[in-house]
Amino acid sequence: MKQLQKWQILKSALVFDHKWYKLRRDEVRLPNGALIDDYFVSVRAEVAIVFPVTQEGEVIMVRQYKHGAQEILLEFPGGVFNSDREPAEEAAMRELQEETGYTSTQITRLSTVFDNPTKDTNRIHFFLAQNVEKLYDQHLDSTEDIVIEKVRLEQIPGKISSGEICVAGSIAISFLALQHLQQITIK
Repeated sequence: MKQLQKWQILKSALVFDHKWYKLRRDEVRLPNGALIDDYFVSVRAEVAIVFPVTQEGEVIMVRQYKHGAQEILLEFPGGVFNSDREPAEEAAMRELQEETGYTSTQITRLSTVFDNPTKDTNRIHFFLAQNVEKLYDQHLDSTEDIVIEKVRLEQIPGKISSGEICVAGSIAISFLALQHLQQITIK
């Protein structure tokens, strides 16, 4: 089997540094010796997403406007966090509570995946929260306007097939959570 090699970073500089976005420019040497002097990488925060299920089999979802897509989308509670200051599980539960008012003590890590490893630095951490209960009011950021929707567990695959759930992270966590809950079999 061919031995793969990493690219060698010759120079790296942050060319844009804002609280909402950071962009790094790398000069790299490829394994074949070729040079790329302007490979741009988005330096992004980690993301935690949670699939919350009530004891009655209702999945708690959020519908909100996403400006990049310029669409109002149905997805799972989650958000960015600083992994140097907060563990992913705590971030997931914080986001669940802030966005929905729901909480749980039964949390399972489903997976951690790279978001877009070609151009972004971050990973997405997926969690299943079972037997969630609404104990709090929503505590939204000034940029958030969120409507909570309860969806029956068995309706999730149909909402993906119909395109109603169309955010990549929400689709990925759905399949991981449904497999964990033995609602579907992935082979």
